[in-house]
Amino acid sequence: MNGESEVAAAPAGAAGAAEGGPGASAGPVRPAIGSVLVANRGEIARRVFRSCRDLGIATVAVHSDADTGAAHVREADAAVRLPGRAPADTYLRADLLVAAARAAGADAVHPGYGFLSENAGFARAVRDAGLVWIGPPAEAIGAMGSKTRAKELMAAAGVPLFAALDPSAVTAADLPVLVKAAAGGGGRGMRVVRELGSLADELAAAGAEAAAAFGDGEVFVEPYVVSARHVEVQVLADAHGTVWTLGERDCSVQRRHQKVIEETPAPGLSAEVRRALHEAAVRATRAIGYTGAGTVEFLVAPGADGAARPYFLEMNTRLQVEHPVTECVTGLDLVAWQIRVAEGAALPPVAPGPRGHAIEARLYAEDPGRDWQPQPGPLHLLEVPGVDVEFAVVPGREAGLRLDAGVTGGEEIGVHYDPLLAKVIAWAPTRAEAVRRLTHALTRTRLHGPATNRDLLVEVLRHPDFRTGTPTTAFLQQHAAELGIGGAPAGSTAPEPGPKPSVTGPEGVDRLGRQAALVAAVADAAARTAAAAVSGGPVAARLGGWRNVASQAQLKRYRAEPGGRVHEVRYRHGRLGPVAEDFPDVTVVSATPARVVLEVGGVRRAFDVGVYGDRVYVDSPVGSAALTALPRFTAPGADAAPGSLRAPMPGTVVRLGGAAAGDRVTAGQPLLWLEAMKMEHVITAPAAGTLSELTAEIGRQVELGAVLAVVKEDTGP
Repeated sequence: MNGESEVAAAPAGAAGAAEGGPGASAGPVRPAIGSVLVANRGEIARRVFRSCRDLGIATVAVHSDADTGAAHVREADAAVRLPGRAPADTYLRADLLVAAARAAGADAVHPGYGFLSENAGFARAVRDAGLVWIGPPAEAIGAMGSKTRAKELMAAAGVPLFAALDPSAVTAADLPVLVKAAAGGGGRGMRVVRELGSLADELAAAGAEAAAAFGDGEVFVEPYVVSARHVEVQVLADAHGTVWTLGERDCSVQRRHQKVIEETPAPGLSAEVRRALHEAAVRATRAIGYTGAGTVEFLVAPGADGAARPYFLEMNTRLQVEHPVTECVTGLDLVAWQIRVAEGAALPPVAPGPRGHAIEARLYAEDPGRDWQPQPGPLHLLEVPGVDVEFAVVPGREAGLRLDAGVTGGEEIGVHYDPLLAKVIAWAPTRAEAVRRLTHALTRTRLHGPATNRDLLVEVLRHPDFRTGTPTTAFLQQHAAELGIGGAPAGSTAPEPGPKPSVTGPEGVDRLGRQAALVAAVADAAARTAAAAVSGGPVAARLGGWRNVASQAQLKRYRAEPGGRVHEVRYRHGRLGPVAEDFPDVTVVSATPARVVLEVGGVRRAFDVGVYGDRVYVDSPVGSAALTALPRFTAPGADAAPGSLRAPMPGTVVRLGGAAAGDRVTAGQPLLWLEAMKMEHVITAPAAGTLSELTAEIGRQVELGAVLAVVKEDTGP
């Protein structure tokens, strides 16, 4: 037995033996860990805390001033403040994190994923402070920290990969190519180049973004495969020579090179490709002396002979965001095993085999219909029905629904951090069942607060090419129009079509929007009646507004969010309740401020209502809608002045395009870049003209709607 186990070859029943505890070994075993500081926040910290509690280990949280009331802080046994709000002042300060661990009496530090989790200097600082680092050796992190150096090591180890291209020697025949940050991750510092003339500019832009994000502006160029699959292999290794491969995950559905949906096992792979992936992952792991949990990422693309082959992308020397799908099909708690390996324990010789299929969707506070703009603001409610477990593994279960959420209702979604709200994971005996379970859960999820990508996720899961095929990394781009993915003109503040509600077809979308507006109006009438009854208002109000004589119809106006379509609802108060005009096939069966039952064409459905100021959320089994209650008449002067470029979200100005006030600009010319929620957003000139005003400055923090620049458009020859 050489310790290299592929899940396909694992014997039945191995899962129970593996999860039962570390195997015996002659290697050194460190003292048991008693307290762990998690050098991270949100969902990441909550996930690690769950395993620590199950193992009887005390937990320590750290938090910025923006996270003082966050869920991960409330759940920890102790918490240490990191003064400041920006990541550079808090979660990216290795010295503060080590000092916090010492102050709280922690034995060990778990980095989570993101922030400093792949920073070799931080790993060394933790180790030098006499603390246990729950992660791979600093030397292994350093070896994979530079993608250019990593490719050299992998080539020497016989791992298949794409050769880097000399930027000065790239020709039109090499296009398209991908510019990547050597120290990058999470899709940052990456540019696809399809025209040779734009290569120099994209190299400079990627380098600038990489320097700002990672402190290292090195970039490189490699071939860009338009239609490929992103497949990664989960590895787990101990310090005694055993390396497990725990199946592979397909992560091909991506936006901006960042994953949106992940699943395991990767569907549609041949036995040969699957074997090649696992063998390459083991070679990569052994080549750098890796221990703990890690992920080796590949592109699976046609080779010169047309046959699919894996090509090494990078190794993530940490736990992955999508690790729950692997836990669901193996029954393993990967965080618990990270801790055991850090304590010196050995893995059993054989890895557990897979059970069924698992799929995960990432809920982001972002608007796919407006170029994925982040959506900060208050989160009033996050409620996923049918959840069986949170942040945990249920050994022996063949099906279920798991939720890993970083926020709870009542929290504020800030601009300083990633827009990920939660991950919803479904597992079942087959892929079709897992997809169906996840689709059902997302459709019925109640999300009251910022705009999210929930409806997009539902549409992707329902798409026939996703259900029956093997999506590539181009899936969202190829189906952008039908999925409601769009981009507002970067210098414009005009509404753009947002993602469609989870109802098939434009007629269904419009019908849901009109019904939601009717429900909101009827619920508002019920709330007014209830308030009048309590306060002893007029008799007519206490009777629901009904009168013995004909009365004028009530008018309510609502704007759909996102999208901007305005729905007008007229209704009268009848003897049996509200009677809706312009809804001839709809009967209001019952109405309270929180729930309205409609009968539409003989079919009854219940709609739940949540109201927060002028924002109204309507949820039902056929979909959800967010509405803004509008005044009957628009206030004069509400529109922005022509040519004013307003901030589409709160953020920080990180770069300027070079044009100064008084300069001529062309339509689409980049004027500045805003950073919000770890993503950059370019603001461009909406038309050719003169840049008459530029108020933006590098480092300036701006609020939503702040005027950044003014372009006086050309009006004549």
